[in-house]
Amino acid sequence: MNFLKILAAVTTSALLATTACADEARDLMEQVDDNSRMTSESAFIKMQLSTCKFSVADGKIRCTEKPRIKVLETAQMNTGPDKKDSKSIAIVLEPAAERGIGMLSYIYDDSDKDNETWLYLSALGKVKRMASGNSNDEDSESTSLFGSEITTEDRETGKLDDYTYSILQKGDYQGRPVAIVQQVPIPKRAAVSDYAKTISWIDTERLITLKAQMYDKNDKAVKRMQVSQVEEINGVWMARSLTVMNLVTNRLTNMSMDAISFDVAIDEAFLSQRALTDAAFREKHLDVLRAQTQ
Repeated sequence: MNFLKILAAVTTSALLATTACADEARDLMEQVDDNSRMTSESAFIKMQLSTCKFSVADGKIRCTEKPRIKVLETAQMNTGPDKKDSKSIAIVLEPAAERGIGMLSYIYDDSDKDNETWLYLSALGKVKRMASGNSNDEDSESTSLFGSEITTEDRETGKLDDYTYSILQKGDYQGRPVAIVQQVPIPKRAAVSDYAKTISWIDTERLITLKAQMYDKNDKAVKRMQVSQVEEINGVWMARSLTVMNLVTNRLTNMSMDAISFDVAIDEAFLSQRALTDAAFREKHLDVLRAQTQ
């Protein structure tokens, strides 16, 4: 009897410790999500996407071909009664042959509401609905961000209830205090996700992800994300450079934010499909945003 009581006590203690760990991990990810949402509040950004095939030599990552470079302008704002949803639009400026190609995204915090993303191909004059990593719409197609290694699922925020969280370890990473958090999709999410789990190195003071590694259903690492040039802008910590490495294709994309402006006045009507297809309407709104950043 004494042995059974001891076993029960040990089991109860283990369960309580596991629950406490999960609660701590979830709380931390909520704070990271809140911080990420602050970077999308009334923001106008000029960014560059640089994509190439890469190799690793002497511990250094190098492009093995001339990178394909795209320059974009993006506008984004938080929406909804609690400002937990967001709308964003990204328009290609360069290369000239792709100028006018655009992507419109509506991201919803509610796990029961599918995100919406549309891609406009100026050469075809056609808007196409894309899957966003949480959609079961058979008519939509999952794709990358303008041919890069960054997918629509990689860019999603919110929907924390779609995952379970646990802290694997705490320590230092590149001189910063971190918690290493494992994120596993619940069955409903796992059925439509590219990843079976994600392990993230979270800066516990600045509340940003410094590194993340994604795994497939065979527990094989398929993608890695690393940030750099972390700065405090308008009281919000954010990374001005993010590199995503596809470990299956050996291709990478670096996203660098060359100019960032917060608290700009964005007309929500601009964040619509009309802005994708109506060049005059789009340029009128972009000129207003550009004037606010000069």
